[in-house]
Amino acid sequence: MTANARDTRHRRVLMTVDALGGVWSYAMDLAAALKPNHVEVVFAGLGPAPTAEKIAEANGLGTLNWLEAPLDWMAGHESEVAEVPRLIADLARREEVDLLHLNMPSQAVGMQTDLPVIVVCHSCVVTWFAAVRGTAVPRDWQWQYRLNEAGFIGADTVIAPSRSHAAAMEAAYGAIQNLSVVYNASALERSSEPKQDFVLAAGRWWDEGKNGAVLDAAAALSRWPVMVAGADRGPNGQYLRFHHADHLGEISRQRMAVLARQAAIVASPSLFEPFGLAALEAARAGAALVLSDIPTYREIWDDAALFANPHHPEAFADAFNRLADDPQQRAALGRKAQERSARFSLEAQAEAMSGIYSGRLGHDLSTAAE
Repeated sequence: MTANARDTRHRRVLMTVDALGGVWSYAMDLAAALKPNHVEVVFAGLGPAPTAEKIAEANGLGTLNWLEAPLDWMAGHESEVAEVPRLIADLARREEVDLLHLNMPSQAVGMQTDLPVIVVCHSCVVTWFAAVRGTAVPRDWQWQYRLNEAGFIGADTVIAPSRSHAAAMEAAYGAIQNLSVVYNASALERSSEPKQDFVLAAGRWWDEGKNGAVLDAAAALSRWPVMVAGADRGPNGQYLRFHHADHLGEISRQRMAVLARQAAIVASPSLFEPFGLAALEAARAGAALVLSDIPTYREIWDDAALFANPHHPEAFADAFNRLADDPQQRAALGRKAQERSARFSLEAQAEAMSGIYSGRLGHDLSTAAE
C-alpha cells in the first residue's frame, strides 16, 4: 500500500447514541466535525427508537444501527443491560471498526474486544443524585454505581465534558485513571440578528435536575414572556406541568436554532449540568444568559452571564426583569457570551477527540493499517 493510499483511507469509529437527550446532538455534531479528519462513524443506538428525522440525520453523517437494548438509567435492574456490551462488541466486529467511543460508562463493562475503548461520561445517576438531591444513589440503584465504576476501570480513556463534572465524578467514584476533559461544542452559527422581547429555555423538563418548576414560578413574575422548549413527560412516567411559562413541546433542532437567534434572554435553572449545551447554543446566537449558580456554569460562563440561585424563582425573575429594563447590559452580556462561545468550537472538539483516538490507536487517524 502506498503512502497516498494510506492517507486517504478512513478510520471507522463506533459511537453509541440515544434519541432522548443531548448525546444525540453531541454525536451528530462530532461526527460531522470528524469527517475532515478521515473518521467515519458507525452509530449504535440504544433505548427508545428515534424519529424518522433523526434516522435520516444519522444516516446522512454515518451509518445508524439500532440495538434492541435499554439505556442504563431507564432499566430497573442491571440484568436488563447485561447484554449491552456484547451487542456493541458484536456490531463492532461486523462493521470492522477501529475504535469504540461509548457515551455511557456502563456500556464498557466486561467488553470482550481488542479494540481501544473510549468512554465519555456525559452524565450519570450517581452524580445526578449528588447534585439534585444531595444524597447518595438509593440502594435500589446501587448497581448503577457498580457498573459505572467498572466501566471506568475497563476503559482505555475516560472523558468528562467539563472540569466541574470531572471533579464530581471523582468525588463520587474516587480517582479515575486516564481521565481527560474535552469540552462539548455547538454547530450553531454565530448570529447577530435583532432580538425579540422574550425569555427562552430548553430542556427535558420532566427531569428534576432541569429544575423546570422554578423556571415556571419565575415566569409568573417576569415582565417578558418565558417560552420553554422540550418534553414535559419522561419515559418512566415523569411529568412536569407548566402553569405560567409558554410550553412549546418538543421542537426540531432547526426550530430551536431559530428561536435561539431571536430570544433576547436565554435561561437555564438547572441543578445539574455536566456541560450545558443549550447555554452554549444560546451564546452562539448572542443571547444574554441567565444561569443557575452551579459549578459548571461558573466554570464556563463566569463574567459572561447573570447567575441566580436555582432554588429561588424570584432570583431568576429579578434577573429577567433587570435585563428587560436595561438593553445596554443585555447587549453587553450577549456580546460577552458570544465571544466566550468561540472557545467551544467543533473544530477544537474534533481536534481533541482525534488526538485521543490517535493516541489509543498508536498512530494518526489518517494512516491505515497495512
